[in-house]
Amino acid sequence: MSLARRRFIAAAGIGAAASVLRVAGAGAVEAGVVRPGDVGYAELSGRGYNRRFVARAEKIFVPSSGEEVRGAVERAVGEGLRMAVRSGGHGFADLVDNDRTRAIIDMGRLGGVRWDGEYRAFSVDAGADLGAVYERLLGEWGVTVPAGICKGVGAGGHFAGGGYGPLSRRLGLVSDHLYGVELVTVDASGKASIVVATRDGPHADLWWAHTGGGGGNFGVVTRYLLRSPDSDGGDPAAALPKPPGRVLSTRLVLPFLTEEAFVRFVGNYLAFFERHSAPGDPFAGLYAPLHLRPGLVGSDVLVVLDGERSHFEEFVAAISDGVLPPPVSLPLNEFSYGDTLANVYYAKGMPGFRVKARSAYLRKAYSTDQLRILHRYLSDVRFLGESQVEFLPFGGAVNAVAADATAMPARDSFMKMLIHAAWRLPGDDERFVAWAREMYRDVYAETGGVPVPNDANGGAYINYPDPDLADPRWNGSGVPWHAFYYGANYERLRRIKSEWDPNTRFQHSLSLDRP
Repeated sequence: MSLARRRFIAAAGIGAAASVLRVAGAGAVEAGVVRPGDVGYAELSGRGYNRRFVARAEKIFVPSSGEEVRGAVERAVGEGLRMAVRSGGHGFADLVDNDRTRAIIDMGRLGGVRWDGEYRAFSVDAGADLGAVYERLLGEWGVTVPAGICKGVGAGGHFAGGGYGPLSRRLGLVSDHLYGVELVTVDASGKASIVVATRDGPHADLWWAHTGGGGGNFGVVTRYLLRSPDSDGGDPAAALPKPPGRVLSTRLVLPFLTEEAFVRFVGNYLAFFERHSAPGDPFAGLYAPLHLRPGLVGSDVLVVLDGERSHFEEFVAAISDGVLPPPVSLPLNEFSYGDTLANVYYAKGMPGFRVKARSAYLRKAYSTDQLRILHRYLSDVRFLGESQVEFLPFGGAVNAVAADATAMPARDSFMKMLIHAAWRLPGDDERFVAWAREMYRDVYAETGGVPVPNDANGGAYINYPDPDLADPRWNGSGVPWHAFYYGANYERLRRIKSEWDPNTRFQHSLSLDRP
């Protein structure tokens, strides 16, 4: 994800709302409740990343403990209010912010990161942002987790959707280090309970469902328990991976590219990562997302490398082969991991965009025809600004895990593609949404306008949700939406949802109850 997407922190309003506490019978204190007209309501209701969607909830609950979450859920159920849960607020689609949401449970006050001696695992609250998670794990115990590059993203949805970032090709997904999850579920009678599910029991199926099943499906996650599979939890300093000792980083700036140079460069780039996608590959420490912007102005490659300078030089030579003019490298920096987090990872923030996002996994590089289609759309100067197409390196250690070992099935891809159309004015909604939709449709024209899983395509990423995959106007393949996100894991996920959410209290436009 690009720096342009994360600039200004969106926690405003949580502090104001925190003071709105109400007394529930027998002197018990319930979660803060913010209603329309209350101090903090506007900030909390508008805290989502995508400004196309804003919910007008009757109540926003602002809990500060698991028990307060349980009380808020039970109250919303009792009052017949359709619930949604917000952690960091970085969702691309309308899963939280829509006209059906009558109550929001805002997890912004649950931001703790600590060692849990009972479970011998790190406890990460669902409202903790990734920046705080990295800082605490590194500063106190010298460990890390291979989560995202955007430090403002909340753990809540990111972890449940699998979670990946610059270290994933070396260390796997967040879900590969998830030992357990604590969440609030609702039974058939409407009673809310706090449940802990772990990898080795109890409720191992419910744990598994949170290793890529996506947020908002089974209940409200209050915290995650992190511990790598090869650790017994006896020593916190060995319970998660050690970060690299030092990291090389820079940007490769792309000059304006003709169509032929574009096809050659992007083809070289994709071919390089397709060749180097196996677990344990010498380039597994290379994360180099490619950002292609409309008008091809300001396009670049961010390089984050846990490796040697020779690896960097080989990478640049491979992607530059036959490209004129070649990309220009900014100075190559060498930072500690902590300084890389501070200076290279993207700052916390909400830029105020209106967004349409569409994603795909690649099992094989795009054809020349597909690259020409991308060039045609990206050459359209009417979309100059903040939109971009991103290629995000995948594979490596991610592909060392079986597709059914976690709920995240994408274990044989080498790249993510993300169309991220972004604009500011409501009057531009129609044309930017159409640009993103039509580009995606044309790139995947041979498979009904969508990346039908086959030998070339690996489906899509649930943390980049796209309701168009469930819309026959934009999915002409006849393949159901869930095949793109969950593959063969869908039926198991659906059974788990029916067990733990029997009355479908937790719903959104891509929830597992949707056929």
